[in-house]
Amino acid sequence: MDFCKTKLVKFYKVITALIFIQLLSGCAFTADFLGEQYLLPNDNVRSAEYSVVTDHNIGFKTRDGIELVADVHRPKGQMKTPTILIRIPFTKTFSNTFRSDIIGRYWARRGYTVVIQGTRGRYQSEGTFYPLIHERKDGIETLKWLASQSWYNDQIVMWGGSAFGHTQWAIADQTAPGLDAFFIHIASTKFQNMFYPGNAFSLESAVYWAMRSRGEEDREVDMNKLIASIDTLPTIDIDNVALGDTDFFNDWVTKQNDAYYWNIIDGHNRAQTVQAPVLLLAGWFDPFLPTQIEDFIQIKTQAKTKVAKESRIIIGPWGHAVATELPNIGKVEPYRQASLAASLSWFDYQLERFDGDALDMPPVKIYVMGINQWRDENEWPLMRTQYTPFYLHSASHANQVVSNGRLDIESPQMNEQTDTYIYDPLDPVPSMGGAMLGPRSGTYPQNIIEDRSDVLIYSSEPMERSMEVTGPVRAILYVSTDAVSTDFTVKLIDVHPNGNAYNLSDGIIRKNYNQPLDKPVEIEIELWPTSNVFLKDHKIRVEISSSNFPRYDRNLNTGKSNETSIETIPANQIIFHSEKYPSRIILPIIP
Repeated sequence: MDFCKTKLVKFYKVITALIFIQLLSGCAFTADFLGEQYLLPNDNVRSAEYSVVTDHNIGFKTRDGIELVADVHRPKGQMKTPTILIRIPFTKTFSNTFRSDIIGRYWARRGYTVVIQGTRGRYQSEGTFYPLIHERKDGIETLKWLASQSWYNDQIVMWGGSAFGHTQWAIADQTAPGLDAFFIHIASTKFQNMFYPGNAFSLESAVYWAMRSRGEEDREVDMNKLIASIDTLPTIDIDNVALGDTDFFNDWVTKQNDAYYWNIIDGHNRAQTVQAPVLLLAGWFDPFLPTQIEDFIQIKTQAKTKVAKESRIIIGPWGHAVATELPNIGKVEPYRQASLAASLSWFDYQLERFDGDALDMPPVKIYVMGINQWRDENEWPLMRTQYTPFYLHSASHANQVVSNGRLDIESPQMNEQTDTYIYDPLDPVPSMGGAMLGPRSGTYPQNIIEDRSDVLIYSSEPMERSMEVTGPVRAILYVSTDAVSTDFTVKLIDVHPNGNAYNLSDGIIRKNYNQPLDKPVEIEIELWPTSNVFLKDHKIRVEISSSNFPRYDRNLNTGKSNETSIETIPANQIIFHSEKYPSRIILPIIP
């Protein structure tokens, strides 16, 4: 198997090299053929019909005098065509141009005019690059420019993920001209909530993004520099150590509650006011997943009827634009191909380009981990879900994997002893996977961190039969602390028969406290949604701690600014689980 895999990798490298050579020599036909055969989706894709005319560096000036520049790929001989607009925040390198050209020509060969435009300060567009804040006004002006072009036939659709998924949401309410369909990957209408889940800061995601996008050009992120910088205090100086002072990183760190700043980026009620159907592509280990699902639910329940009826979501085994390795099987579903595979059928259907062709796409399509299978569904959350509490138990020794921490469906019947640990911000629990930007996302064995005294572990008995957990996950805990402000974290873990414990989902809550240690406070923690079958002989495990660093920044426990302070104090943390204080995790069981 490894030999075959190695040969396949070498084959793809050879094919890629051939395409580069052909592009350099100007033989676009050969590049198109090789690309469609070996790099782009071709199963159940309608045949190409046209040769392509490509014009590079086509642009217009915005009202404030900034030249926005695009590459335009057109089907030869077609006067009026629908337009696919993609607005990308990348540097115009040879490799980026190669990728965008091969994708643009893929659609153009099937009758679309494809406009791939650099956002302000990127891909040869003028201006100063700053993520997210210019996309509404620049996007609206781009729509008006498109409407004046000779090929424009009153139909525009958009495609793209992450920051160029945001370029779609930023203009989703437009009508003059407006759009006819969106295909948005790994992005949501609520970047603010992505950066601040549970009031904590998505630190590694922010540092990774800053290192990649700071300045005039994108760059490959040096993970060694990221890791070396991440312990820096105060938090606002991490970028200085990693690569240099970065304006947008500073703003992300300090403007959590700045409504004006986030309104420029996120707007108001964009999921409810979207004017055309949306296909969402999401990943179980992507930081945008919870807010992307919220968008889908709001579209389905609050958008206008046609938009609600036609919108769909696909959730796969991916991180942020990457395939993740699943236990025992490795990478099973390439993200890049998935982000393209449904595009033609989706756009063709929404634009009614082929009369009588039905769209073979369910409202919800999910990848169920554990059994590693795709499944079609009608709604989210699944209507047949049985929300089932699993209660925490112990005899005051839930620390470490040989603990007496238990997890079962029986609520505590007596005053069980509490579990305690000390959270020290100078020695936080290290992140092992999870939903982050960058290569360290995904699912990994948690066994090393489970040996720590500041991680509480509650495990079920081995499963007598397989059990599916699909949907939103939340924990209700009764806690106390001697810190004025602190965090509590929860992870949902799948423990395999060999003892390896893999993370599926996690969550955090940051809040202020002001009560005696013997007076618990009820807190609720929203974990990432998931879909996983706990197979026979596996265990369900819950980990509780007060840090998951640097997936989230660390709470310094002082009540002062976690962004600009360097002072820290340890916190004594208590978890209650008794008849009066039944701490539990609520799992969405699918019968």
